[in-house]
Amino acid sequence: MIVTTTPTIEGKAIRSYHGVVVGEAILGANVFRDIFAGITDIIGGRSSAYEASLGEARETALRELEERAVAAGANAVVGVDLDYEVINNILMVSASGTAVKVG
Repeated sequence: MIVTTTPTIEGKAIRSYHGVVVGEAILGANVFRDIFAGITDIIGGRSSAYEASLGEARETALRELEERAVAAGANAVVGVDLDYEVINNILMVSASGTAVKVG
C-alpha cells in the first residue's frame, strides 16, 4: 500500500475516495517513567530508548491507518499527517489521511 504525505501519487490516477482514516498509538506515563529511570544511553541530549519508543508508536499509528484504509476499500492513503501530543504525561501519536483507490 502506498502511504504518502503528498496529495497525489505520481504516475497514478485517483479513481475513488474512501474517506478520512486515522491510526493512533498511546504511550502511557509508565513508559516514560521506565525510560527516564533507566536512561544510560544519553549522548548529546539524545536517548535511543526514547527514540525507539517514539518510532514504535509512529509505526503502530501508520499500521493502524493502513488497516483502516484497506477496510474502507482503498489501496493507498494520500495527504498523511503525523501528530504528536502530550496530555497528562501520556504521549499520543496519530496518523491521518485520505483513503483512496488508485489505478
